[in-house]
Amino acid sequence: MSQATESDVREDGIIESVSGPVVTARDLDARMNDVVYVGSEGLMGEVIEIEGNITTIQVYEETSGVSPGEPVEGTGAPLSVDLGPGMLDAIYDGVQRPLDVLEEKMGSAYLDRGVDAPGIDLEKEWEFQPEVAEGDSVEAGDIVGTVPETPSIDHKVMVPPNSDGGEVTAIESGTFTVEETVVELDSGEEIQMRQEWPVRQQRPSVDKETPTEPLISGQRVLDGLFPIAKGGTAAIPGPFGSGKTVTQHQLAKWADADIVVYVGCGERGNEMTEVIEDFPELEDPITGNALMDRTCLIANTSNMPVAARESCVYTGITIAEYFRDMGYDVALMADSTSRWAEAMREISSRLEEMPGEEGYPAYLSARLSAFYERAGYFSNINGTEGSVSVIGAVSPPGGDFSEPVTQNTLRIVKTFWALDADLAERRHFPSINWNESYSLYREQLDPWFVDNVRDDWPETRQWAIDTLDEEAELQEIVQLVGKDALPEDQQLTLEIARYLREAWLQQNAFHPTDTYCEPEKTYRIMDAIKTYNDEAFEALDAGVPVEELTDIESAPRLNRIGVQEDYNEYIDELEDDITSELRELY
Repeated sequence: MSQATESDVREDGIIESVSGPVVTARDLDARMNDVVYVGSEGLMGEVIEIEGNITTIQVYEETSGVSPGEPVEGTGAPLSVDLGPGMLDAIYDGVQRPLDVLEEKMGSAYLDRGVDAPGIDLEKEWEFQPEVAEGDSVEAGDIVGTVPETPSIDHKVMVPPNSDGGEVTAIESGTFTVEETVVELDSGEEIQMRQEWPVRQQRPSVDKETPTEPLISGQRVLDGLFPIAKGGTAAIPGPFGSGKTVTQHQLAKWADADIVVYVGCGERGNEMTEVIEDFPELEDPITGNALMDRTCLIANTSNMPVAARESCVYTGITIAEYFRDMGYDVALMADSTSRWAEAMREISSRLEEMPGEEGYPAYLSARLSAFYERAGYFSNINGTEGSVSVIGAVSPPGGDFSEPVTQNTLRIVKTFWALDADLAERRHFPSINWNESYSLYREQLDPWFVDNVRDDWPETRQWAIDTLDEEAELQEIVQLVGKDALPEDQQLTLEIARYLREAWLQQNAFHPTDTYCEPEKTYRIMDAIKTYNDEAFEALDAGVPVEELTDIESAPRLNRIGVQEDYNEYIDELEDDITSELRELY
């Protein structure tokens, strides 16, 4: 959170009333979305409504003990984030206060109210390496130098987006703090490594393009059936215990994004603790360095003030856009947007606004749209290209997908990964229901899979989809009359579909090999099952009983492909064995 200097802060308001996180003040000279400091303890808040002489403020901290008559200080600036070297490998709260710095300042993990700290270290020195020379002309957004922020990521120092630009008159390499000038322009403007940007304002770009490259997750059910594009949007709705957080953890660990921003919005403290403890210990499979070297965590648990929960997703998306401007592909995980919507509902009710469906504010859809629309594949103003992919978990009460947050999210996102509690109870992970999920990116991503994996990727995937769809229809009949009453070809289809579910769609997150599956392996497992399908149906047409087709010794080995490191050799041998065994039957 960017800090206001003492000269910026002025005492010009008095608290009129306090209602939870909502405080009203009179005689406050402020504008909408300005940051203010409330009460004698200086609790941070934001102006959300102005009516005559009365200003309404949402406070980002617990307000017990705050009383009418206490002062309110305005800053004249909106809620902004500090942008610069030092954001990676950091853990923030909802308004970008670094939790480790606050803990060190307080000497305890239990933080007092009113404590504050800059979002990035203002005293640490960074090695600045110029990318332009004296006499060069630069414009808003141009990259003027780089800083090796972590072993995995070079931080690119940019001219601020609101700059008029000019000719470089002074620039040199060396070590600097984020507030020291690294570039001087002929206009008199001085450029530092630190920027500020209002969280509710989208950073500028030249154009938003159609994404054509998938965000590879390493999860077969996602990459194989329901892919998301780099710059795409996805929702993961599911009831309690169905695996939303686990799925997002897998995506954060394995997705082939350059930067990961993980926003824990109103989640249980133990889940966020697991993220905070696990991520620093994990190795990045892409670079071999620590995963945190390319990760920024924003932790806002369910017991933290509700108003900060409302702002944390904006903090996360602004940080993501900043790295996008450098030309990086960024993946933002928001867990969960339902808690964010609940925070909006609580604040809306305290403001006595007219409620919409199920008590949510009437502007719920507009807020969700504004958030997800900040995702995309962009041509940046500095000539680079970058993307922000947004994956939001949704927690519908009782798993009811017809509730407002899920339905409004569905109208916005193009990928829907529906989690199923029944699958989770059967220990089928990821517990994504293939009959309810969908991806609208399939066709535009097919050329990438054809060029980079196999020519027949779309056809083989469509065969798998058709087989699973047929199984869903047959299961209804099986429940009525039993499997033995079905014709032999339908019994064989059920057996093939079982292998698709168990060997292909199911994945062991705790197995060192099976936890991540590259697209080539995803294809080869699917194709191996199709080989069994094609050979078995040929044998069935030749008069071989279905019991003999399903009892061949090599078929169960399909379930062990996922854990094979040298899977190509294993699958080649397995396909040969399946073919020879089945052909010996007729």
